[in-house]
Amino acid sequence: MQFLLAFIVVIPLVGAVAALLPAPPGLKGSGPDQAVLRHGVTVTGAVLVAAIVLTAGFDHDHPSKMQATTDISWIPALDVRIHLGIDGISLPLLVLTALLTFLCALYSYFKMPEGPSPKAFVALLLVLESGTLATFAVLDLLLFFLAFEMVLIPMYFLIARWGGAQRQAAAWKFILYTLLGSVVMLLGLLLVGLKSGTFDMVALATDNGRGLTTSVQVIAVLAIGIGLAVKTPMWPLHSWLPDAHTAAPTVGSVLLAGVLLKMGTYGFVRILLPVTPDGMHTFAPYLAAFAVVGIIYGSLACLALVRPGSKGDLKRLIAYSSVGHMGFVLLGIASMTPTGVNGALFANIAHGLITGLLFFLVGAVKDRYGTADLDTLSGATGAALYGRAPRLGGLLAFAAVASLGLPGLAGFWGEMLALFGSFDPADGLSRPAFLTFMSIAAFGTLLTAAYMLMVVRRVCMGEKREEPQLADIQTYEFAAWTPLVALTVLAGLWPAVLLGLTDPAVQKLLAGGKS
Repeated sequence: MQFLLAFIVVIPLVGAVAALLPAPPGLKGSGPDQAVLRHGVTVTGAVLVAAIVLTAGFDHDHPSKMQATTDISWIPALDVRIHLGIDGISLPLLVLTALLTFLCALYSYFKMPEGPSPKAFVALLLVLESGTLATFAVLDLLLFFLAFEMVLIPMYFLIARWGGAQRQAAAWKFILYTLLGSVVMLLGLLLVGLKSGTFDMVALATDNGRGLTTSVQVIAVLAIGIGLAVKTPMWPLHSWLPDAHTAAPTVGSVLLAGVLLKMGTYGFVRILLPVTPDGMHTFAPYLAAFAVVGIIYGSLACLALVRPGSKGDLKRLIAYSSVGHMGFVLLGIASMTPTGVNGALFANIAHGLITGLLFFLVGAVKDRYGTADLDTLSGATGAALYGRAPRLGGLLAFAAVASLGLPGLAGFWGEMLALFGSFDPADGLSRPAFLTFMSIAAFGTLLTAAYMLMVVRRVCMGEKREEPQLADIQTYEFAAWTPLVALTVLAGLWPAVLLGLTDPAVQKLLAGGKS
């Protein structure tokens, strides 16, 4: 188990280096491009298999215990250690990352985005996977920062080199926002490590802030929280996200929404809640307020984009919907209760599955129609996707209703638990204030339903026109999308699979390391 976790984190880096080397003579296939794309599928597939084996070997009776741990001294002068481990909080995110990256590599093998040589594309994809997996596996504050930053460069190049219109501006906006947030976050992490005398996240969580004064905790939460909020993204630090999603290639959007946004909220749960509880208590009402503003803002932006005549881009609309969905995650965290935090973690996974599927589907629609502009797509009456590509239209409608939180699908449970957490927040937090936040967020679910149903009406419905049939779902698309559909249904019908992992770990985290 110990070796397996290190293998999962390191092997994508080894694969990235190998992708840049010439393919062995017997593995070239029909050409070097095909060989390197197949290499990407092979490496990400091996990581996914290893993640599944790790899950099978995980002690599900004790999910609050750190397992598969590695603890090696790295920089003795600063007491920085190569400390890896997983519990019920990080394991689902690790598996989600491995799954989505494999599906993106598989999709790219058949539908490579337009741009330079696939060699660099596959290498960047693997570096991105390694950085994301490391973020969820490391247990040292400085290593967390390094892993957190490791994903920026590959995502920048994926947008700038393989993206669509305005890709350079979008890539620069992405890198500048996230780098500036990270500089502030580093100062907060150093403050915590130097004041407490250790950078070990397990020791800090067990100490539960007792070694840090309230003023140090408040400053640390403000500094670290800004860096995490940019990556989440939290309103009003979200403006890089719509541009990045609109310009990114399909697989870039899937990974950005599916796993990169989760790094920010994971940091709130793994670092700020257990390490600086007094500072989080101070900022929790403000975090909740920003969260519910983001929920309403994201929904209103989507309603404006889907309105006829607004020239709204479908990819941009899904990006703004992410601002709203991540608002529910932040609201659950801000409640500082086991119910709310479990809801936040569940909503993280649900958003990764559903929004990843939505970006795959929007990319397929754009490939077939040549545009993602809603007015161009729908024309006078609607794009009539049900009639022209019925399976694609049906799957888009499924993803839309999953995103709006239909009971029985994964999107429902996270939002509901986040609202329940706000209904009865942690001791010391203003219940009237959180009841207000809960009411506003609940209204946001109605707005989400409104714009998602309008998307279905405009893209899937409409009068049948004298136009040729579109290519329906291809075999490779079916292979890439089916796991996301199946897991969305499974998590919706059987939420205990996920909550059984996260709840004991969350209880221990909020109790200061005590089971």
